[in-house]
Amino acid sequence: MISGWSVVPFAELLAELDRLVGGTRPAVLGVNGHSSSGKTSLARRLGAALPGADVLHTDDLAWHQGVFAWDALLVEKVLPVVRSGAPLDYRPPQWVARGRTDSIRLRPSLQWLVVEGVGASQASVRGELDAVLWVETEEMTRLGRDVVRVEENREMSVADFHSWMAEENAYVVAERPWEHADLVVYGGLTVEHDRDTEVVLGVVVPP
Repeated sequence: MISGWSVVPFAELLAELDRLVGGTRPAVLGVNGHSSSGKTSLARRLGAALPGADVLHTDDLAWHQGVFAWDALLVEKVLPVVRSGAPLDYRPPQWVARGRTDSIRLRPSLQWLVVEGVGASQASVRGELDAVLWVETEEMTRLGRDVVRVEENREMSVADFHSWMAEENAYVVAERPWEHADLVVYGGLTVEHDRDTEVVLGVVVPP
């Protein structure tokens, strides 16, 4: 349960992550949250600040695969390569079947892999993660961002958006993923902080 928010230097978040994962390398972080909560922005910051880090977006694995049906691809195709220290150059099955010609690439000898997306810590992959972050953002902010993504940027059709949200909401209700997070990070607009040097962490009260 979150009792409030604490503005801290971003370096403090990095130190806490280092403490959570201990000496495990590569360390695999899951950055989960609702759509438009700020997951991608946080993952980008982590990827730039953590030494030897790269970011994997679950949207890439989920492309025509299913909102949450990418889990086996992560566990069976991506993580073994990352943990071996080899570079990843991977085209998921739907990319091949639909003629998408690029690929998901991750650098070799990773020290940190940030897995970012809705369901990044779903139950079927949680055991593969060394730490989990949940990004919490007020609903009105998320909905406002969704309008921009769907109606202005045309990232997906309205029908596809509603189908996605139906699956997302069902997942959130069923798994309550914030309860399995090691850290809760605020991704909204109402808590004042320096977005370049600080981060807002949830103050968690044990149940």
